[in-house]
Amino acid sequence: MTFLDMLRDATARNDSMLCVGLDPEPSRFPAAWQGDAHKIYDFCAAIVDATADLVCAFKPQIAYFAAHRAEDQLERLMQHMRASAPHVPIILDAKRGDIGSTAEQYAREAFERYGADAVTLSPFMGFDSVLPYLQYPGKGAFLLCRTSNPGGDDLQAQRLASVPGQPLVYEHLAQLAQGPWNKNGQLGLVVGATYPEEIERVRALAPTLPLLIPGVGAQGGDAVATVRAGLRAGGPIIVNSSRAVLYASSGADFAQAARTVAERTRAQLNAAKN
Repeated sequence: MTFLDMLRDATARNDSMLCVGLDPEPSRFPAAWQGDAHKIYDFCAAIVDATADLVCAFKPQIAYFAAHRAEDQLERLMQHMRASAPHVPIILDAKRGDIGSTAEQYAREAFERYGADAVTLSPFMGFDSVLPYLQYPGKGAFLLCRTSNPGGDDLQAQRLASVPGQPLVYEHLAQLAQGPWNKNGQLGLVVGATYPEEIERVRALAPTLPLLIPGVGAQGGDAVATVRAGLRAGGPIIVNSSRAVLYASSGADFAQAARTVAERTRAQLNAAKN
């Protein structure tokens, strides 16, 4: 199955638009594991097992593993997700952005070493920095478009005087991803939940692309506004929540607490469809 096939299947099977982000911070682990980076796999695997029937995707953030020299634990976690939740697609949040042979190596890392179904990319070096990822049939690539951080305005909200209509940078990127860059139907866009008006604008410009929408939960994004803006056309949406789910409890019940928050968030997202 392609990434999009898996996404549609998991969305329907689990009745969910929720993606759980796996951003392990050992300092926030339950008391018995607090500060122990060797427990990253155990912590994340417990979250996966508790929420696998509630989500449309999982999104491990590679920096949280690499910073603790835990890439081997990430590999184990990817294998665990494949075995325990084979119907749920995995988006490796790497935000890579480089050209030529270096991009080829990053693509190999994401899809061959880790076995991800999709990856996040920074597209600001141009299409040749994206193309190596599209050489893997059926894999997905989400391009940063309108991000949730305040500094996103520095570039993404600037006008392009050299382009007809003088679109904002993020608008131009959405048009490229919907059009000439999306040669094999593999592209999606990352749009932050803290900007629902921009989600609506991106959706108008890229009506069929999947949108990965972080920022619901700890970052304060409005779940209802996010869904209503993103579902205005036919493309799927993937609404990510990380810290609010992962750290719902600091006790031994952390996995059950994560499940409770995931259930509540899924219900909020689904209610917004009506």
